Amino acid sequence: MFAKILVANRGEIAARVIATARRMGIATVAVHSDADAQALHVTLADEAVRIGPAPASESYLNGQAIIAAALRTGAQAIHPGYGFLSENPGFVEAVEAAGLVFIGPPASAIRAMGLKDAAKRLMESAGVPVVPGYHGEDQDPLRLAREAEAIGYPVLIKARAGGGGKGMRLVEDPAAFPAALESAAREAQASFGDPACLIEKYIASPRHIEVQVFADAQGTTVHLFERDCSLQRRHQKVIEEAPAPGMTAPVRAAMTKAAIQAARSIGYRGAGTVEFIADGSGPLREDGFWFMEMNTRLQVEHPVSEAITGLDFVELQLRVAAGEPLPFTQGDLRIDGHAIEARLYAEDAERGFLPATGHLTHLAFQRGPVRVDAGVRQGDEITPWYDPMIAKLIAHAPDRSAALALLGQTLDATRIAGSTTNLAFLAALTRHPDVRSGKVDTGLIARDLAQLTARPPLPPEAPALAALAALDLLTPPTGTDPWDSLTGWRGWSNAESFVTLDHRGETHALKIEHLSQRRFRVTDGSDSTTLAILDSRNGDLRFESDGLIRTAGLARTADTITVFLDGRSHGFHPVLPRGETGHAHSGDAISAPMPGLVAKLHTTLGATVTKGDPLVVLEAMKMEHILTAPRDGRIAELLVAEGDQVSDGTMLVRLEGADD
Repeated sequence: MFAKILVANRGEIAARVIATARRMGIATVAVHSDADAQALHVTLADEAVRIGPAPASESYLNGQAIIAAALRTGAQAIHPGYGFLSENPGFVEAVEAAGLVFIGPPASAIRAMGLKDAAKRLMESAGVPVVPGYHGEDQDPLRLAREAEAIGYPVLIKARAGGGGKGMRLVEDPAAFPAALESAAREAQASFGDPACLIEKYIASPRHIEVQVFADAQGTTVHLFERDCSLQRRHQKVIEEAPAPGMTAPVRAAMTKAAIQAARSIGYRGAGTVEFIADGSGPLREDGFWFMEMNTRLQVEHPVSEAITGLDFVELQLRVAAGEPLPFTQGDLRIDGHAIEARLYAEDAERGFLPATGHLTHLAFQRGPVRVDAGVRQGDEITPWYDPMIAKLIAHAPDRSAALALLGQTLDATRIAGSTTNLAFLAALTRHPDVRSGKVDTGLIARDLAQLTARPPLPPEAPALAALAALDLLTPPTGTDPWDSLTGWRGWSNAESFVTLDHRGETHALKIEHLSQRRFRVTDGSDSTTLAILDSRNGDLRFESDGLIRTAGLARTADTITVFLDGRSHGFHPVLPRGETGHAHSGDAISAPMPGLVAKLHTTLGATVTKGDPLVVLEAMKMEHILTAPRDGRIAELLVAEGDQVSDGTMLVRLEGADD
């Protein structure tokens, strides 16, 4: 076994690999960019080496710097995690040329599966069912458009390199094909350095089911059952589970047999995932699934398979890479219960899942049976440089219903302040009737997005508690003098206090009446709420309102009070009373909704545009976001150029009336 390994990644996967290595007595080396100098994975490792500035292309994708760090520190092997260089055959060959071990499959296997078009041709020859489509080398847009017509709409345009939903577009109308192809190719180039695309038939009601495989150098290849990853937004997984709902023994046998055939056909070694698309319009069928791609690495969602098998996949990776045989055969493996994972991201579900940034002023997970794989801590910064994942929450229980309920409870109890997250969206997803019944497909989130992101009315207790916090009325008295307990006491009437709070752009002018010790009436406009504070310590509150005792949480910074209530967070900003400023946001200003790179301009200064016309393509976290004209008009100001890096809120374009 290795004495020391280098982890060529960051975030939660780096922390996860380091944890297993430490348990096995293996020393670890972390690598980091300038943006990650104080990151969690850096503090967890035994040693850490700087490999470059913040952009991934100059740090985590700098293979030579990573290999040099391994040689300098005496590491014997490199674990790539997932993403970055994990599926780069050239990097594997460079690692091995340097006398190091790559903890993953051979370069030949990665190369065979690295391009989706070639992989599908290979799978067809191996007898693995493949989705109808065009996987050829000719990338002429007219040829691809003709192939799409021949396949029949709707079709999927997919980047042949990489994955994660990048470079993927669903096209239902032939007229939209050219623009979709151009966008997919540009995104593929930015993400993988390869703009080539393939065209596939879009399967109605598709389910995304994948099979975990493992192979050792001695020739043993096994499967560790399947996962369902159908709950996706923008072609990226959100919630994954194992085993797949509705899976039958015959379908599992057919699907796992195909996965093992795929792995054996390329001489696979280590951990891999064979992904299938299945017809979800009815019950799963033995002839109703098709090969999609193979991920030649550990998957983000691997913990759900670990939970149902009781195995540590990183440990298995290390042992196989060190030349050891797998310590089990196929017959030894059993499914234990059900596991479900939710990916917690810094992103705004209400604004189309735009990635978010921010300073995590508060981050707390419920203590209990749910596994949390986190890549950040309270106080860390979510930067625009990398994937905005905060953590993965994995619930394991005897059956699916119990696992889903446990996950929902844990999401409701999670408290985050300082960045917009998808926490409330994930909790809503666990309560969706089709999710609960197991009737899932890849279109569910898009179909019901309005329902899943609907914001319930602000509970009156939230601004009331924020007002009490703003006035320091939640803290119990600490002095021994009995007069200390008479906060707000008056001899002739109830004392009154006033505070103004801003919540999501809405002003709340609140009056607080001191009714008795730690009992208050808070009036917000025409609504009054009476609260009795029963206990308040370390950010946890117990209060009574209308005869009901409830709990809440509180986090406070210099300018923000966050109230955690009923599974949601509510941020309030105390403001000083002042007159109206007369300032209003102009509807003619098109601003950046998040930090990003101006990838393309679709307009020029002085051009006449129509409402809905694309104006600017903004790239953030390697995903493209198209900003369109809010009305008819003329481009009065064009304030950016292609290649510019912009921050959240930067004005990009200003419109004026066509006759101005």
